Amino acid sequence: MISLYLKLSYKIYGIMNSNQTVKGIKHIYNNDVKIARIIDSAGTFELNPHKNYYYSLLKAIVGQQLSVKAAASINKKFFLFFKGKPSTHKILSTEDLTLRNLGLSWAKVKYVKDLSQKIIYKEISFKNINNKSNEEIISYLTKVKGIGNWTVHMFLIFTLGRLNVLPVNDLGLKNAIKNLYGLRKTPNENKIKQIANKNGWEPYPTIASWYLWKSLEI
Repeated sequence: MISLYLKLSYKIYGIMNSNQTVKGIKHIYNNDVKIARIIDSAGTFELNPHKNYYYSLLKAIVGQQLSVKAAASINKKFFLFFKGKPSTHKILSTEDLTLRNLGLSWAKVKYVKDLSQKIIYKEISFKNINNKSNEEIISYLTKVKGIGNWTVHMFLIFTLGRLNVLPVNDLGLKNAIKNLYGLRKTPNENKIKQIANKNGWEPYPTIASWYLWKSLEI
């Protein structure tokens, strides 16, 4: 029989440190019986960290409070307008109405311009950002208008590939937890942390969260 370690090794894709990820999946598997069932039935664990930091934050801002489908559609139009390479200067020089007509709300027009302006004036820099702690990055990036904890949590997980993030404000995660643990109502931040502690998700809550999101699809 193939060991759990080998099975998980074959199921991991796109991780910078696959050994650490295998260790994390084993940890969740051995601590949370409910998520273990998802791990047994889910497909490949995928996390693809990259260094397109600016683009990631632009996409996150554009997609805020939208369905996955709507966010993808507007981001496609937004990036096509800039021929796939929106720059800080190009965004600042684009008329607000033009950005609005691409599908951004007026608030999001202000947000993408505020992000661009703060980068130009070096109020925000991505240099050595991966050397900062989660808390430092949250404090740093939330200086930008329209970037809150949820946006930074998504950045930490999907851009930096951090395995120790618990995105307590994510609606999808809340719905998955409600379904999996048989809760009567949608859990708040404190309830999510209680469940995470009870089921031993630390120090790999990102992995638990990824499989919980996956449970909404299978």
